Amino acid sequence: MTDNAPASLFPPIEPHRSGMLPVDELHTLYWEECGNPQGEPVLFLHGGPGAGLSPQHRRFFDPAHYRIVLFEQRGAGRSTPLGEVRNNTTPLLVADIERLRSMLNIERWLVFGGSWGSTLALAYGQKYPERCTGFILRGIFLCTQAEIDWFMHGMGWFFPQARDRFLAPIPEAERGDLLAAYARRLFSDNPAQNLVAATAWSHYEGACLHLLPQPETVEGSDSGTLGLAVGRLEAHYFLHRGFFTEQQLLRGVDYIRHLPAAIVQGRYDVVCPPATAYTLHQAWPEARLQIVEDAGHAALEPGTAAALVAATEQFKTNHTFR
Repeated sequence: MTDNAPASLFPPIEPHRSGMLPVDELHTLYWEECGNPQGEPVLFLHGGPGAGLSPQHRRFFDPAHYRIVLFEQRGAGRSTPLGEVRNNTTPLLVADIERLRSMLNIERWLVFGGSWGSTLALAYGQKYPERCTGFILRGIFLCTQAEIDWFMHGMGWFFPQARDRFLAPIPEAERGDLLAAYARRLFSDNPAQNLVAATAWSHYEGACLHLLPQPETVEGSDSGTLGLAVGRLEAHYFLHRGFFTEQQLLRGVDYIRHLPAAIVQGRYDVVCPPATAYTLHQAWPEARLQIVEDAGHAALEPGTAAALVAATEQFKTNHTFR
């Protein structure tokens, strides 16, 4: 996988320290730190919800300059318990970020997030603007009902074969509310049914990520218990509309308008269509919007990866994207 990484990324690095952070009586979070221990702090927020970290996520940042902090959100990756939806809400994730910042004795940090990570970055920044130096956001998702409906029902307009495979486990009588139908199967007491639903969910999302087909991504998206965790957490957050009021993140832009921000968006992002990034930019014209004309949703599309690295490089020299 590393050999196929975009050339724009920095070389592979390993954490110089990592740990497990208990955040309540149920959840314990995995975190790691890379790069320069005395460098400029930057926080990486992964997508999903529930997708967890990849070693390539460390490589968007110059390790000589940045103190790179990454963690896996409640229920994701190496955090425990895996796939747990109890005590798992956006306000709690925001509180977790602040707890991690305090534990690491970081005053302020640059916040970097894509897809659901962009959602969480906005939620955190609007709650704690004084702790942020700026934002680099990709594949904007505001977790509105329209976006959730698009994910469940609209992506098939562009990926009809994947859509048919997504529909296959669901009887026709239940297809009017696919989210509810999938939730019943993902959260049922039948482990075999859980895995069938999670595999179909993850394959559908994996098939829609890239501008050009990446069959290995689709096949690799079926990862047993990890795939089940992603399916359950995404369905959980969709069912609760991200624990936001409608348009909450747009209304909250005034809290962070004064901070520098770069928005990177694939032109052919079918998972999180560009209209959402454009809507955010209209509410936040001070942020810089860059449309990558030859990219879908994935962060490692070559043009998107290059734009994200360019943003981290620009921020380290002048702390602005304008």
